[in-house]
Amino acid sequence: MAGLRLAAQAVSRLCAVAIMAKASVAGTVKTRLVPPLTYEEAAELNTCCLEDVAANIIAASGQEAIQALAAYSPAGSEQFFAGLLSDNFKLLPPKEPTLGRSLFHAAQDLFTAGYRSVCLVNADSPTLPTRVLVEAVRRLRQPGDRVVLGPAADGGYYLIGLKQFHGRLFEEIDWSTERVYRQTASRANELGLAVSALPEWYDVDDDQSLALLVRELFPRSDAVIAYKAGYAAPKTAALLKKLSATNGDLKRLVEHSLSRGAPHSCPLPPRAERGSRATGS
Repeated sequence: MAGLRLAAQAVSRLCAVAIMAKASVAGTVKTRLVPPLTYEEAAELNTCCLEDVAANIIAASGQEAIQALAAYSPAGSEQFFAGLLSDNFKLLPPKEPTLGRSLFHAAQDLFTAGYRSVCLVNADSPTLPTRVLVEAVRRLRQPGDRVVLGPAADGGYYLIGLKQFHGRLFEEIDWSTERVYRQTASRANELGLAVSALPEWYDVDDDQSLALLVRELFPRSDAVIAYKAGYAAPKTAALLKKLSATNGDLKRLVEHSLSRGAPHSCPLPPRAERGSRATGS
């Protein structure tokens, strides 16, 4: 696993595409998926999503000049990522634990390192189409300063792309709420930056979005699919198939999600408590 050092001339030609990645420690990641998952299964799903998002970025790098990175957390978890990600990835250590400050520092550090442009991508959208990543990088090559935003279905964003560092974009944002995209666009307007919006996609961080993922990964011919032609996410798909054979709640969610005319969510047993969002873009 390489560090950030590259020849300055080589770096200046690359777009840094960094996953905002959290190590898979049970009870700290994807807690809003408990139930239908257990905390251990949620951590395993987090790992599979990370692997699929990483593979997707590598696929995009075959079409554009991209340096793949993981802006990881928490501090001290670099060995987890070194063992998980390919040698094509570089690691960017954390400076502050909160989402907004993590995004701020990741963008600042990557521009300081000399990258031509920067895209920060969440780890919750394993089926995001590769073409969307490629399009984000291409838009950042166009003349004129801008911010590229990938709107998420929950009101956040799955990607933010920059041509130069603008710290204001990460300030006074109500992270992990449905106001994130709107507030970020407002900050861009304050700065006089054009907002280049990518197609909407979705985060997988609760039972409803998990049901949506199931419908996308295991489509029936008569099912209505809201998001199509996404990345295959083979690691995530294999895990959900495995877990649905042993986890009763997940099996019921899968069966309901794939039934004809089913909504994107299905009722689950009452939760004793609902975890806070592990990611909030």
